[in-house]
Amino acid sequence: MSLQRRYLEAHIREDLDRRMIFVGGPRQVGKTTLARLVGEGFGETTYLNWDHRPHRQALLDGHWPPGVDLLILDEIHKWPRWKGLVKGLWDTRPSGERIIVTGSSRLDIFRRGGDSLLGRYRYYRLHPFSLAELNDPGAAAAPFPTAPPTLDLDRDGRHLETLLTFGGFPEPCLSGRERTLRRWQKERFERVFREDIRETEAVRSLAQVELLGSLLPGRVGSPLSISSLAGDVEASPKTVRSWIELLARNYYLFRVPPWHRLLERALKKESKYYLWDWSEVKEEGPRFENMVAAHLLKLCHYYEDTHGIGAALYYVRDQQKREVDFLVVWEGEPWFLVECRAGAPGGLGHLRYFGGKLGVEQRFCVTPSDQHDYLDLNTVVRVVPAGRFLMALV
Repeated sequence: MSLQRRYLEAHIREDLDRRMIFVGGPRQVGKTTLARLVGEGFGETTYLNWDHRPHRQALLDGHWPPGVDLLILDEIHKWPRWKGLVKGLWDTRPSGERIIVTGSSRLDIFRRGGDSLLGRYRYYRLHPFSLAELNDPGAAAAPFPTAPPTLDLDRDGRHLETLLTFGGFPEPCLSGRERTLRRWQKERFERVFREDIRETEAVRSLAQVELLGSLLPGRVGSPLSISSLAGDVEASPKTVRSWIELLARNYYLFRVPPWHRLLERALKKESKYYLWDWSEVKEEGPRFENMVAAHLLKLCHYYEDTHGIGAALYYVRDQQKREVDFLVVWEGEPWFLVECRAGAPGGLGHLRYFGGKLGVEQRFCVTPSDQHDYLDLNTVVRVVPAGRFLMALV
């Protein structure tokens, strides 16, 4: 069976001659597969996984076949002194040897201290499959954008229902089977909480962190009350905040903060959180919103990692409880607004209000149904099916 192409391949190949490539992202998102796909373009590729004892010894001894064109190092960040090892490999590498480093926990942790690898690497974050990638594998490479683009809503995409039900991680998504999804979800939860977190973090109350993780799918889509969660898991708010950051570092969830620039009486403190695997969210509306959030975050990370453009994801809400689900920002300036509606669209006044306040012309109300596709002239909001909107992203 041929491997599914990935959206970052062309960018990574372009950078490999000048820098090491670091590929981070959630466990089982396809980082090793991506590295192997890139390796198909080179003559001799060597893959070494830190979790495999013979590979680990070969890494420490510096023993692998001569004439290697591409060296792939997997999970090496689990060794406390990995930064020095990788730096030494890069600085003493033979001419023509290229290096890719992959890992499920955040590889960019070295930015907070230790030996600097500045100037020696490019960092990419690999995301689960999105609708555009499933429909057009490997097609994300595009020219450098000189201005925030207008989203192209001319394409319809297949596989929306599969993506919404099974999530975007390769194994359950490509299988399309409920049995595979349930077994994969259980295994991933145990590996994230009982392997990744335990191996990379000093956590005393792992059972309470697991309980927190099991509660979060039911809190998707609303500003997260830390005090409420603290009561549920019987820990202090400060501890719960640290655990949430821990789960974010290990790619279980991601944060969407509130945007308050240019807005009076805007909400400033409470963030919303979404899961990398939206298939864990049971309710249809929040799961749909989570899926759209993941697509928007992928778009932001794509522009940042491949082009160096500061794209970021926020939501907007004021003290009058007017709210729009998402605001995407381009180099610090509002770019487009997105509201998710699992049912029939209506009540688009908040999109008009915040669009006017922020000077945003691109305003979208996204629905899973393909029955709603029109421009609302009263609010200048484009009501668009998710199958068309998500195809305009990455």
